[in-house]
Amino acid sequence: MGTITTVYKGHMLFESDLGNHRMLIDVPAGMGGSDRGPTPPELFIASLGSCVGAFLANYCAQKGINAQNMTVDVSFDKADNPTRLVNLKIKANLPHAECNGREKALLRVAEHCPVHETISTLEGIEFVINGK
Repeated sequence: MGTITTVYKGHMLFESDLGNHRMLIDVPAGMGGSDRGPTPPELFIASLGSCVGAFLANYCAQKGINAQNMTVDVSFDKADNPTRLVNLKIKANLPHAECNGREKALLRVAEHCPVHETISTLEGIEFVINGK
């Protein structure tokens, strides 16, 4: 089982160790953040977009499809009660690709990235909170 550790640095700033990388995460200004890093929802959306992009790029490389300058846009809305992201829409653009009828295959590949598979089949998350 993998683990990513996030440490509260004070003043609503967090630092996560992700393997050999370290990332600062801030919260929105309304929660006391100061734009020192991406917000947790931004990281979530970026994770989804980059996961889809990675799976598409890999498939394209295997099939000889030009993925140069590919972009993946993930649009979303914010909802309240409970606070969450809704209406996620993923749009991949392969400006130099000649798909030749492979659009359905590309869609299946995109849908099978681990981040999308996780959120589309999520049944529950276990929380454990330890204190002194």
